Amino acid sequence: MPEPANPQWPEAMATVTACKYDAGAGRAMAFGLPTTRHFQITYNYWANGELHTGEFSSAKAVPQNTLFPIRYNPEAPHENSHSASSPITRSSVLAVGIIGSIILTLAWFLIMRSCY
Repeated sequence: MPEPANPQWPEAMATVTACKYDAGAGRAMAFGLPTTRHFQITYNYWANGELHTGEFSSAKAVPQNTLFPIRYNPEAPHENSHSASSPITRSSVLAVGIIGSIILTLAWFLIMRSCY
């Protein structure tokens, strides 16, 4: 897991390379995990002489070629101030949904079994 951005990390300018609307499949689960972030923003930046790419979610569209400042870890330049900006990932939402389904199924079987 990336470290939180340190204000002493070097700063670079990132460029938005793509902004895609995410229809939100699986965003509103029965267990209260909805999110309003609907745009996947892809960006790149130069750090230590290498081009790095990242992605984050945003509630608003960010036009392609928009520049914004970013801080990166000089010891691991792929880690940056935007790399941990999406705390709820699809895999975590999917895992909660599967576990919830199993629990509800077991509860249903227990209720049905007690009827006989």
